[in-house]
Amino acid sequence: RVSKSISSPFIFQSINRNMIALQPIHTEHALYLFVEKLLHSAFPSDERRDDEQQRAYTDGNNKFRCLLIRDFDKPIGLLTYWDFVDFVYVEHFAIDENLRGNGLGAQAMHMFLQDMDRPVVLEVEMPRVKGDITHRRIAFYRRQGFSLKRMPYRQPPYRTGDKWLPMKLMSYGKVKWLRIAELVRDTIYSEVYGV
Repeated sequence: RVSKSISSPFIFQSINRNMIALQPIHTEHALYLFVEKLLHSAFPSDERRDDEQQRAYTDGNNKFRCLLIRDFDKPIGLLTYWDFVDFVYVEHFAIDENLRGNGLGAQAMHMFLQDMDRPVVLEVEMPRVKGDITHRRIAFYRRQGFSLKRMPYRQPPYRTGDKWLPMKLMSYGKVKWLRIAELVRDTIYSEVYGV
């Protein structure tokens, strides 16, 4: 089975004159440092891997993809994902904090989802206080067409000594969730986290 994946930049012209592009990059790209800095500012250390391993996956893991999100030539965000046979797992997605709230993240996610021919899965933090960032994040993904799954789920640690984190999974696309739930969890655990 041939999987469909992003191999060249996708361009999206919005009505508010943004020109959003998703560009696959590797560590030798001039803007990779932007991606790395955004990973650090948008995700705490227990929700991302060490830089050395991130770079190794970006350059050498054939299932892992790192996308730079641009508005014209300006770097504005990142999206990393894992391209598995039965589903796609979005590991990290972030827009520069100075540019959030302008619809750029929704445009970028819309572009990404339009190219996927399989279910797309991602982790979100457990909802806490109503109206906080965890609820807003879940609401954002719901607006993109994702649904929150009820199954218990914990994010394995990225490094020795870190704790398992309570999370929730969300999925996009036509999914018979009960049929693939264990496959999704087990694949993410073994391929992404190595447990």
